[in-house]
Amino acid sequence: MRLVLIITALLQMTAEKEKINYAYFGGGCFWCIEAIFQDLNGVEDVVSGYCGGDAESANYKDVSEGKTKHAETCKIKYNPNIISFEILLKIFFLAHDPTTLNRQGNDVGAHYRSIIFYQNKEEKTQIEKHITQLELNNVYKDIKTEVVEFEQFYIAEKYHQNYFFTNPNQVYCSLIINPKVQKLRKDLNKYYK
Repeated sequence: MRLVLIITALLQMTAEKEKINYAYFGGGCFWCIEAIFQDLNGVEDVVSGYCGGDAESANYKDVSEGKTKHAETCKIKYNPNIISFEILLKIFFLAHDPTTLNRQGNDVGAHYRSIIFYQNKEEKTQIEKHITQLELNNVYKDIKTEVVEFEQFYIAEKYHQNYFFTNPNQVYCSLIINPKVQKLRKDLNKYYK
């Protein structure tokens, strides 16, 4: 009986250690969000894609032309024993301007909107509390970030995946993404690998 208890405890510890959660964030171009989250301690994978639309599929052309109402979104696979959802929220709000409607810098359109997809009531409460605190502390005023229940994620085309790291000399990467990544790595270095 004692051996069974020990084995059960070890299995539970292993399951906790290997626990995986997902977060879904859209904050402008998914290349930027992907690059910001890829090297965080506890983040195991980041996939660019589309979420929050009303069509039964999504692709870059249709999303960019506003035909599907999806937002460019990143699916972030993370271990909550290493990095919390709260820290991911903190980084997300530092990584883009949540006060602009349907745009980030020169990227304009509803597919570039600031949006977070929650998967349960606890996440929704956490997101809303975080937004309230940012506004109360005058970090941002009039946050436009949508808080929407997660339904479906569509993976973006292969050439969008790992874009920043495979195209570091592309103009958008060097002028827009790299400065954001460098600033966050400097300001929040304890969270990065």
